[in-house]
Amino acid sequence: MSKFLAMTLLCLAAVAQAGAAATSESSRIEYLLTVVASLHDAQFIRNGKAYDSAAAVSHMRTKLRVAGGRVKTAEDFIRYCASESSVSGEPYEIRFADGRVVMSAEFLRQKLLEFDTQNPAAD
Repeated sequence: MSKFLAMTLLCLAAVAQAGAAATSESSRIEYLLTVVASLHDAQFIRNGKAYDSAAAVSHMRTKLRVAGGRVKTAEDFIRYCASESSVSGEPYEIRFADGRVVMSAEFLRQKLLEFDTQNPAAD
């Protein structure tokens, strides 16, 4: 009986750890969406057209919902939902108020690195 109990406890610990990892990744993804939402003076360029931060977040959430189980990590989120058009393949860009333009994927990877540095338990 003690072997059974030990195996049960190990299985429960693995499930708890997997749940914590999923929660951690959800937090990382939500952080990225919050960063995008906070860029009120930026324009998000998708397929040659400029959108505000609210529209960008809405679009990324839609892509996240459609991607479903393919998105397991924040890196998956950037790859599948926040870096390029699934229709045209064109990369998403962010144009800041000062005129500087960066690739969305590059910007979000940098923000994720900053988040992980400030929250070592989150990764």
